[in-house]
Amino acid sequence: MNTLISLLTELSESYVRAFRHTCTLAAVKLLSSLAAAALSLSVGIENSQKLYQVQKTKTMRQRSPPQQERIQRKITELREKRAEIESMMDVIFKGIFLKRYRDVLPEIRSICLEELGLWMKVYSSAFLNDSYLKYMGWMMHDKVPDVRLKCVLGLQGLYGDPPLLPKLDLFTTRFKERMISMTLDKDNEVAVQTMKLLLLISKTSDDALSPEDYKQLLQLVYSSQRPLAAAAGELLFARLLNTEVPASDTQGEMNEGEAHEGQTSARLRALLLFHQESELHKHVVYLVDSLWDCGGALLKDWPTIASILLQEPSSHSPGLTRADQVVLVEILVASVRQASQGPALAGRSGAKKVMSAREKKIQIDDCTKLTDHLLVVLPKLLSKFSGSCDTVASLMKIPQYFLPECLEADNTQAASSLMAEMGAALDRHSGPALLEAAARTYLSLCGGEGSWCSVARAARYSLVRRWVDHLTALLGDSLQGESSRFSADEEKTADILATLKKLRAFHNCHDLLEWNLFGLLSPLLSAESGARGAPPEVLLEVLQCLSYCMLWSLNTSGGTLTSREKAVSQRLQLRLFCERGNHCLSHSDHSVQQQAFLGVCDVLTAHSYQLQVWDPSSFGPLLYTPSPKLQRALLTFVCAHVFVVPDCDGQSAVGEDSEVERLEELHRRRNLLAAFCKLIVHRVLEMSMAAEVFMYYMKYHNDFGDIIKETMYRTRQMDKMDSARTLVLCLQQLFVRLKREQESGGRAHPGVQTFTSIKELARRFALTFGDLIKFRECVVVIHRNGIEFVFQEFGQTPDGPTPPYLSYLTILGEFSSKLLKQDKKIVFSYLQKHTAEHIIDIREECWQPLVYYRASLLAAAEGEDAVSYISSDRKPYLPGRSPFSKQKLEGSKSPCPFSPVDSKVSKGHRSSFSPSHQEKTTDADPFSVPADPPAKRLNFEGSVLSTGHEAEDDTVDVEL
Repeated sequence: MNTLISLLTELSESYVRAFRHTCTLAAVKLLSSLAAAALSLSVGIENSQKLYQVQKTKTMRQRSPPQQERIQRKITELREKRAEIESMMDVIFKGIFLKRYRDVLPEIRSICLEELGLWMKVYSSAFLNDSYLKYMGWMMHDKVPDVRLKCVLGLQGLYGDPPLLPKLDLFTTRFKERMISMTLDKDNEVAVQTMKLLLLISKTSDDALSPEDYKQLLQLVYSSQRPLAAAAGELLFARLLNTEVPASDTQGEMNEGEAHEGQTSARLRALLLFHQESELHKHVVYLVDSLWDCGGALLKDWPTIASILLQEPSSHSPGLTRADQVVLVEILVASVRQASQGPALAGRSGAKKVMSAREKKIQIDDCTKLTDHLLVVLPKLLSKFSGSCDTVASLMKIPQYFLPECLEADNTQAASSLMAEMGAALDRHSGPALLEAAARTYLSLCGGEGSWCSVARAARYSLVRRWVDHLTALLGDSLQGESSRFSADEEKTADILATLKKLRAFHNCHDLLEWNLFGLLSPLLSAESGARGAPPEVLLEVLQCLSYCMLWSLNTSGGTLTSREKAVSQRLQLRLFCERGNHCLSHSDHSVQQQAFLGVCDVLTAHSYQLQVWDPSSFGPLLYTPSPKLQRALLTFVCAHVFVVPDCDGQSAVGEDSEVERLEELHRRRNLLAAFCKLIVHRVLEMSMAAEVFMYYMKYHNDFGDIIKETMYRTRQMDKMDSARTLVLCLQQLFVRLKREQESGGRAHPGVQTFTSIKELARRFALTFGDLIKFRECVVVIHRNGIEFVFQEFGQTPDGPTPPYLSYLTILGEFSSKLLKQDKKIVFSYLQKHTAEHIIDIREECWQPLVYYRASLLAAAEGEDAVSYISSDRKPYLPGRSPFSKQKLEGSKSPCPFSPVDSKVSKGHRSSFSPSHQEKTTDADPFSVPADPPAKRLNFEGSVLSTGHEAEDDTVDVEL
């Protein structure tokens, strides 16, 4: 054994990771086995000592001296063996553990700490003391999460054994702060297990954690990680909610039901007090989710919660305050949602995504129970809290989780009572939260085939008919004259606005086309703007209602367009809405402008989708194309309201409030941009209009980069050639604006970008072409259009020796790295064709963009970049010898823009591209340039030709 221990000790110090890891593992496992053997010897010694004491208690006549001596010898022998084993354990611990628990490999450290926790639990008499516990405390500061996790798991085993707790008091006092801080560990598993460890400590010792410690730990019920929040919820339930109510004098007179209600009421009051004192968060739904695993029985006691809410204050029972009642209603609604839908919450991860059969059965049983009880009690709750809009809005969400298959679903009397209370609440309030909850609830109740569904449908029909009749009467008095001039006093305008809000909320969820709201509300948009027009609040609701009308009409047109007259009527409504929306884009109120823009974009997108999915058996929709005026108006609106510089002075005035407003404004602008990009992706607008959006890709990359990049990806899927031409158009427009700004010499315009930013934008565009084979033709088209943009219709004169847009070649050079080797030769030949007619002196500074572009085209031939080629042009050369002659002498050792290039094409490229044959003559145009004027060149639909079989001569002669 000593030889084995020596071997393991030596190899555990090896520089070879495998030796060190294997021998450390063998050594600590050996020590674990020795600890188990020492424990068995200690048990044998204890049993032998008991036998020896029994022999000593006997009388002189009953004693057996030989047996006593034999037991004494056995005890001595066992002690010697235990001492020998403990000596071996001490050698292994000092020779291996003390050196390897700080090893550079985290796996070795984890092994050592895991076995140390086992030693202290198995052989506590030798290992469970402060001399060994300190290693656990030190290694809780390790940088690797797995090491910290092994320490926490080992401590859980120690704190879970009650006989070992007295030896852990000093360790708890010393490392309590570290354990509390580990609940915020970046590793979720470490944080969860630490919270469970602190739960064990709190159960075993009441004074181990202070009230400040509990306050910090209990705030984790609002954590974004559900396992950690559930562990904190278990601590909250054990600390505050699982306490027994102290016995009172009248407890003997109470029956079992009253005692249960009193116990539940006390726990709910404690929960309400905790929520009131919690200053970090106010989200009741997350608190309920955290307590669901341990306190589900309390939260699912809906009869008791409802009785507490309906209870009136008396002399012996003061009841709940108004604020507590509001919170308790939110707890009731959250528990109903949790029982019906499970722990899937926005912003909280770590929940189970798939339920087992047992969990599904429990969910169905809970839905049945809540439906049976709350269907009867909910009308009473709505009646009691009818004065509070927010409380009624929360209570109206409960019927969305009812189960139609339960026995109580046939109770039409309860359903009628519920519909009556909901209708009364809608007549009294018009808050947005209440209207949205009511619309969704009616949608849920009217969707089935049960008895209460017919009652809900009748109630919905009655409500909408009453609102439409009331609105018709109001608008008949307010709209006067042929110009539909809006004239209504303040009270009548408020009545119109409240009715419009109700119809808008319901039309969002329900099909209300049978009431012809489009014909009723469209005259409001034709009213004159300004003082004689409708107020902006009314126009905002009207635009939303009309957009919902068009969306429902387009959505249900597959079964309703049975004749040409209906199709023509739908197209006329679509045209009228777009025209009125275009008119509202110039309204003085910004909210009206934005709603008109979003409504038009949504309707046009839905119309495009309708054309793709309509049923061929029906008549089918008629095509509607937005007018050029409307298209320009939409593009102008996006450029004016999305790509704007925020007001930094106003934001720096206030701190947190300004940050919230900035984020809301950014969210609004992102919605506007996304709506416009959908029109391009769905082919409603020409793809070339995306150029105005793509040019802001780098300038607003942090705010809209993801939307613009996704638009580029979608347009490339639609037509990669048109997408490439759009990128070219974007860069050329930016470059032309920059040149005009420089020539005018005026003040810099906000929409003009610098040359460096345009060049960087081109580089980012080039990075989107990942697969060179797939986008081969696209990259060649970009180079072709760029060369034509620079040299087309350029006549060299003494006053203008260079093309005005020659510096654009520097921008175009960013795409040269995406050309294949053989395509670079073709582009170079095409460039030579355009430059052959002009006198070029590369030593002049004005021609450096051309030098740079040529270098970028020829760089791949020798595996260098464009900068190395430009530097070769500026090297000194022998007097009387031209750079071209020097190039012939040095050959390939001195690469320059005119060096020979290899024309061999790999077999992979040949098989993937199928290039056409090109002759050696320079007169042939490899691109088949069309004869149309340059203004129309960005819209051509030709294919790009290239060469795969070059001439045998590898030298490219350049005539300057």
